[in-house]
Amino acid sequence: MNAMAIDLAPQAAGLDLEMPLSARGLHLAYGKRQVLRGVDLDLFRGEVLGLIGRNGAGKSTLIGALLGLLRPDAGQALLMGAPALRLDDARKSRLGYVPQQPQAFQWLKVGQLFDYLPQLYPRWDRAHAQALLQRWQLDPGRVIGKLSPGEAQRLALVRALAPRPDLLVLDEPAAALDPVARRELLRELVVQAGDSGTTVLFSSHIVSDLERVASRVAFLHEGRLLLDSALDEVKDTVARVWLPAAATPGLPARLPGELSRLQLPDGAAVLVLSGDPRAWQDLLLIEGVRVDRLGLEDLFVEVAG
Repeated sequence: MNAMAIDLAPQAAGLDLEMPLSARGLHLAYGKRQVLRGVDLDLFRGEVLGLIGRNGAGKSTLIGALLGLLRPDAGQALLMGAPALRLDDARKSRLGYVPQQPQAFQWLKVGQLFDYLPQLYPRWDRAHAQALLQRWQLDPGRVIGKLSPGEAQRLALVRALAPRPDLLVLDEPAAALDPVARRELLRELVVQAGDSGTTVLFSSHIVSDLERVASRVAFLHEGRLLLDSALDEVKDTVARVWLPAAATPGLPARLPGELSRLQLPDGAAVLVLSGDPRAWQDLLLIEGVRVDRLGLEDLFVEVAG
């Protein structure tokens, strides 16, 4: 073990790895535009949380606030039990992060970077790093600044996975990857979460990616988490309800678990509801009502579309 690893060991005793990421009341605005509006989030050990939302929904801003890269206007994020804005080296060494557009170390060659990084990460797994570089066809002799966008993203993923992090945060990790590389990445996430107990948070607008690997999904829309639930529960408890025009005048302003409401030109309404169906079972008694179960992709289209 190198000297840095020895120095970090005593600090690691205070780490909260059972809840490596949590936030309460996060608000953040850019000028007059409210990007985050009171976001609460708890991420527990070993979970794979897929953060879904349209481009521009605030996913990158939320990740930045959770990791202490952005200072919220209100609220606080904790990373492994410490304020995200004041992370120590012990916590940084156990965090793997891939931004949407990785641009670091442009002047180095791939091999030079991977000779340097083990000094910063006490648990750096050289064999794992080399295996990933070979699998994703990254030449150690290439200059990082001359890599294609897809190659640069694959390199950033190897950097994040090689230290065997306790918490892995990926912001649109498949955005620049071809379908084969995307499938390889998703497979690696499943393996790493299963074998090492790594907690994973990754954002995406590609619903099929989330469905392949996420154990839980959080839906960010207009700065709020509309839905935060186990993936299986989403499939079982979210429904689209079509109400005839005759039934809409008596509707309350908002129903329990209501995620969206669309008023149709003929006066009918389409509601997307989540949670215990008993909270809105009276709707099922209305003549002409129709209920459809929604998958994740249909939910995304209905609420964000």
